[in-house]
Amino acid sequence: MKDNYYTEATEAPTSDFDISLRPPELSDFYGQSKVKERISLMIEAAQKRDDVLAHILLSGPPGLGKTTLANIIAGATESQLHSTSGPQIEKAGDLAGILTNLKRGDVLFIDEIHRLHPAIEEYLYPAMEDYRLDIIIDQGPNARTIELSLPRFTLVGATTRAGMLTAPLRSRFTMTNRLDYYTADELTQIVTRSSGLLGVSIEKEGALEIASRSRGTPRVANSLLRWVRDFAQVRADGTITEKVADDALKMIDIDDDGLDEMDKRILESMIYKFDGGPVGLSSLAVAVGEDASTIEEVYEPYLVMQGMISRTPRGRIAMRRSYEKLGIAAPNKAAQSDGELNLD
Repeated sequence: MKDNYYTEATEAPTSDFDISLRPPELSDFYGQSKVKERISLMIEAAQKRDDVLAHILLSGPPGLGKTTLANIIAGATESQLHSTSGPQIEKAGDLAGILTNLKRGDVLFIDEIHRLHPAIEEYLYPAMEDYRLDIIIDQGPNARTIELSLPRFTLVGATTRAGMLTAPLRSRFTMTNRLDYYTADELTQIVTRSSGLLGVSIEKEGALEIASRSRGTPRVANSLLRWVRDFAQVRADGTITEKVADDALKMIDIDDDGLDEMDKRILESMIYKFDGGPVGLSSLAVAVGEDASTIEEVYEPYLVMQGMISRTPRGRIAMRRSYEKLGIAAPNKAAQSDGELNLD
């Protein structure tokens, strides 16, 4: 098993396995209660008015269910879902082709919407506000604008980097929802549900063991479940107990706190190579041999949430808990850094 297990789980293309475990309705979607309540209310209100659902922005770390919610929204409104991503829309013609194929009430889902080119965003503004598309024909003195009317549609945008969205784009979404990490109890429900869909026998303690090591992320929980299922079928009697789950996860170097080898490599590099910090993201990425954006989006949020590292104006700092995790005596500056201001 590779030491970047969580990178594979959160950044790999969506597989048939993942799709098969997606809840089809909000009632089957565990966690994110406030987000679900708001979306449910918006859908019900739009249906009572016989209107099209307003535009919705979903933000949060990868693997928390943004794509799943987009599918649920399309299903709840009995609409067709059109999916794309920011990097796939390379020129205005790509966006025009997508928009002109929409029908009234359709849901357009744009993943990684923060990666849209600014010039393409300009075409999206009138489409979101006035449901029209302004296309420039020809160049120079012969250039002219053609206005195309678009059917009323719903744009669902998803981003892992809400801070990179431009203010004009963000303001055109009626509702902005941030998805937070899930609790162990919520993930236990998700693991139990997925086990039933897979036909796997699992005890409550076994589901909790998987959930508690899933970094608060459903996609990771389902990925770990698949591994533990295979382990249980080969090394046990097929039933996932607490011990079976523990043995299976230890085999792929995932500890009781949900940290894998890359997490520990990041902490060790900060402590041994950079004297606990502060250290810049690019320097840390070179030291551990991982992409800087992967560290920032996949590993760092969980380590910050666990109180093991801190982001300060001067760089990343190893906190006292990271020293305790590695069994290293923390220097005085680690204790002092606990009181520093955290900044993104």
